[in-house]
Amino acid sequence: MAKSAAFGLVHIGTAFGVTYALTGNLAVSGAVTFVEPAVNTVVHYFFDRAWDRKVHPASPSTAMTP
Repeated sequence: MAKSAAFGLVHIGTAFGVTYALTGNLAVSGAVTFVEPAVNTVVHYFFDRAWDRKVHPASPSTAMTP
């Protein structure tokens, strides 16, 4: 868990640094730093669903199983 938390902080710092370097704007950098992970989380959910359907397609015998 500590490694994941540390990586999260590195990701936030990197996102802020890159955005600030590109825009020179603290407000935009701050917004992007926190909006991007939220959007990425939602996108990741739908990506996982699509991936699972492609890798593990439902067979006809289990398609109607609740």
